[in-house]
Amino acid sequence: MIIGVISDTHGLLRPEALDALQGSNYIIHAGDIGDPQILHQLAAIAPVTAVRGNVDHGACAQKIPATNILEIGEILIYVPHRLQDLDLKPEAAKFAAVIYGHSHVPKQEMKNGVLYFNPGSAGPRRFKLPVSLGRLLLTNGKLESEVVKLGE
Repeated sequence: MIIGVISDTHGLLRPEALDALQGSNYIIHAGDIGDPQILHQLAAIAPVTAVRGNVDHGACAQKIPATNILEIGEILIYVPHRLQDLDLKPEAAKFAAVIYGHSHVPKQEMKNGVLYFNPGSAGPRRFKLPVSLGRLLLTNGKLESEVVKLGE
């Protein structure tokens, strides 16, 4: 099973991001969406779990939760936009992963048996950071992650 992970689009959904997400069984958008149409475009590929980021405002954005949970069988994935807004202990709550965005910096690490994964930013380039998204691969109840750099 493939879970596409995208964040910080800031209103820009690149064609290469859409291409990279093809084949996903689920998609997580970790906030700073910027344009509600992006969620509709992603939903044409796979079911979307999204959270509101700090730049998402207005009536449409208020319909998007600040945190969300994707449940796939026994696997639970917790999604806040900013890691510093984590309001629970993921290992105590039995989450397999915490997916977040905000920093635009791709990062993946294991802590206390929980995967912490930031796919980076798939929107407008910021500073010298890569434009990227991510994939989670779920095989026999085990999650693996990868960062996919776009435009290289």
